[in-house]
Amino acid sequence: MAGKRKNNPAGSTNSYRGDVLRVLGALKVATADQIQRIGAPHLSFRHADKEPPSKQKQARTASHTGALSDMRKHGLSENGGSTETGDTLRNLTLKGLEAASYELRRPVSEMGSTARGAGSSGASQPMSVNETVIALLRPKPNLARLADDPPHVQAAARAAVDTPRGIGTIASFWTEVPLPATGTWNTPGKGGAQADLVLTAPQDGVPLLFIEVDNCHETPEELADKLEKYARFLRRKVKDTDGRERPMWRTRWTVPEHQYGDVPHPPVLLVFNKLGERNPNQTIPRLQELTRHLWKGQWLREGYHLYGGKIPIVAVGLKNLREHGPTGPVFFRFGRDRPQPLLEAIGNPRLAAVHAREVEEAKARQAAHQAQLRKAAQEQAAKKTLEAAREAAQREARRPSCAGCGSRFTDERWEAAEETDWGRLIDTHPTLCDTCKHVAVAAAHNAAQQEQPEPLPAWAQQKRFMRFTSRPRCAECRAAFTDERWQAVERTGWDPLPQERHPTLCQTCTQEYDDSIKNEWPARRTHESPEEQPEPTPVPKPKSGGWFSRLRS
Repeated sequence: MAGKRKNNPAGSTNSYRGDVLRVLGALKVATADQIQRIGAPHLSFRHADKEPPSKQKQARTASHTGALSDMRKHGLSENGGSTETGDTLRNLTLKGLEAASYELRRPVSEMGSTARGAGSSGASQPMSVNETVIALLRPKPNLARLADDPPHVQAAARAAVDTPRGIGTIASFWTEVPLPATGTWNTPGKGGAQADLVLTAPQDGVPLLFIEVDNCHETPEELADKLEKYARFLRRKVKDTDGRERPMWRTRWTVPEHQYGDVPHPPVLLVFNKLGERNPNQTIPRLQELTRHLWKGQWLREGYHLYGGKIPIVAVGLKNLREHGPTGPVFFRFGRDRPQPLLEAIGNPRLAAVHAREVEEAKARQAAHQAQLRKAAQEQAAKKTLEAAREAAQREARRPSCAGCGSRFTDERWEAAEETDWGRLIDTHPTLCDTCKHVAVAAAHNAAQQEQPEPLPAWAQQKRFMRFTSRPRCAECRAAFTDERWQAVERTGWDPLPQERHPTLCQTCTQEYDDSIKNEWPARRTHESPEEQPEPTPVPKPKSGGWFSRLRS
C-alpha cells in the first residue's frame, strides 16, 4: 500500500484514471464533473442526499479529482483554465494523449491536439459539445457498484437504468475533426470544414453522423456557409488503395451501402444551445431555405423521397436532447413537417416501409405459389392414386379363376399360367390353380399307371434294340407320333435306318423348323454334304483356227 501511495499520492485507482484518459482523449477538454458523469455515473446517486449542491458535487467528483491530481503528477494531464461557472478545465498532455490512444484503441495520429489554452475564454463551445455528448450517451449507472448502498439510492439508480438508452460509448465520439475540401487529412487546405463532433455507432444504427453545436451566436448565413463546406467535402473524391475513385470520407469511415439503392451523404445534426442572442426558432426556417438545394430529395409517386447525393440535415435543441434523449421525437429534419426520433430523422422510413411492404407482398406471393405447387402435387398424387386403384381394380377383374375350385389365381400362378413358348402355352393346366393342378397331375399319373400299355406294332415287337419302348411324343407340340413317324425315327436290330436329324419332333414341327432355318439363314446351304452340291460346269476350250494354231497343236 505504501508503494501505491507513493506513486499515486491522491489514492486514485486504475479504473478512475482510465475514465479520465478515455473522456479527455475523446473530448480533449472537460471538467471533473463531466468526467464523472460519463465515466462513473453511479456516483451521482451515491451522494445525491448531500447538502448543499456544492458539497454533493465535491463528493461525487472526489475520486476523479484525485485521479487527475495523480495524473498531473505523472505528466499525463494538466489544468487548462476554468469555465464561466468556476469549474477547473482539464486536458491531456502529449504523453497523456499517447496513453489515451491505448484506452480508446485509436492511432496516435488521430488523437488530435492537446487543447491547451481552450479555457482562456471560458470554453463555452467545448462545454456545449461535452453536454451534447452526455445527452447522446445517456450514461447508465452500474447497479452492481451500488449493491451496498441504501435502498433509496438503488431505487433511483434503477429508475435511471430503465429510461431510454443512448447511442454509442465515449469511444464512439471524435471532436474537432477536420473535413478537408483540399489538402489531406493531416494538413487540410482552405475551404474545408471542421466538425465539432463525429459519431460512429453502427451497433446502434448510426454508422456515421456529423454534429455541429451552435450556442446561438451564428447567423443562418454563417451556418449555411458551413454546410456548404460540408457539401464540398462530401463530394470530394480521391483514389483509394485499389486505384478506384471513392468519396474521401469513405476512405476513413466505413458506412454500408444503402440497401434500397438510395445513396445519400452522411447526415449532419445541428444542436442549438440557447446561450447567445439568436433565436433558434427563427434561425432554423431561414437556414432551411438557404440550404434547400443541399437536402431536398426527389418525390416519387410510390410515396417516398430519394435523397441520392443529398445531405440529411437535422436540428434539435440541447435542452430537448437532454430531456428526451436520442429516442425522443424532438429531432426536426429539414423538409419534414413533424419531429421524429433520431434514427427516423436521419433515415428514410417511408422508403423502408414501401420496401418492407414489397418484401411482405413478395413473401405472400411466394407462399401462395408454394401453396399452389403443393395443391397441384397433392392433386397429381391423388390422381395417380386413383389411377393406380382403377388399374388395380381392372386387373383384379381380369384375374382368372380356377376352373376346379373357383378361387382366384395368385399373381405367381397367373404369370405361370400365361407363359408361352413360340406362342404355345407351357403350362399343362392353365385353367387350374396350383392346388387343383397338383391334384389333376396326380390323378393323371395314377390313371396312367392303372391303364394297360399300348401294344407295340408288329415291326416293333423286338424291344431289345428299340430307341423308344413306347409311342413317343413331340418335344415341341407334345403330339403323339404317328406309326410312320415312329418307325422313321426308330432304330431296330443291327441295321439302323437312315439317321433322322430331328428324332424328337413330329413331322409337322420338323417341317416348320426346316422352313424357318431356310428363311432366316440362306447361307446354311453352303454346309450341305458334297453329294448334294451340283457339279461345276466345265469351261469350254477356245476354238482353234489358222496356221498359227496348227503350229501350236
